[in-house]
Amino acid sequence: MTKLSDTQAIILSAAAQREDRIALPLPESLRGGAAAKVVGAMLAKNFLQEVDADTRKGELMWRETGDGHGVTLVATDAGLAAIGIETEDANPAPAGATDAPTEEAAPDTPTVAETAPKTRTPREGTKQATLIAMLRAPDGATIEEIMAATGWQSHTVRGAMAGALKKKLGLEVTSEKVEDRGRVYKLPAA
Repeated sequence: MTKLSDTQAIILSAAAQREDRIALPLPESLRGGAAAKVVGAMLAKNFLQEVDADTRKGELMWRETGDGHGVTLVATDAGLAAIGIETEDANPAPAGATDAPTEEAAPDTPTVAETAPKTRTPREGTKQATLIAMLRAPDGATIEEIMAATGWQSHTVRGAMAGALKKKLGLEVTSEKVEDRGRVYKLPAA
């Protein structure tokens, strides 16, 4: 059996219990971007298929196509097989089914660029920007100098360097002991 997330298994199991294999409604806990991500992955794996929705029969719509029509989601044979349900090969695809979503047919499906993590950059004029500027200076900065410029306590300065700069922004903070100055922290020049 294919490895599925709990959410994917719930969606496919619910669809399998319906005569028309409609996968809607999605679980209540699945909304917005999370729903788009899960459904997008299931469409890509051919576990679900987009078909024209017949709203006259009360079918729920997944999205509108832009030309006034709506589409709904239907579990495919592959989707049912993923949860261990054998289907007959003689089952025809539901009316209006498409082989794969196209760019035109899937405007609400997030693209790779939309789902990729966004690079974090500090806002200008913030204490974090001041910290980065001080660390990028040729002579670097000591904890005491940063405390004076930002008004932070020493533990906050250390936390900002370890958390915001190293972990979130991916900047490599270096330090060295300088005679008559103490430990000096630096960032490579931008």
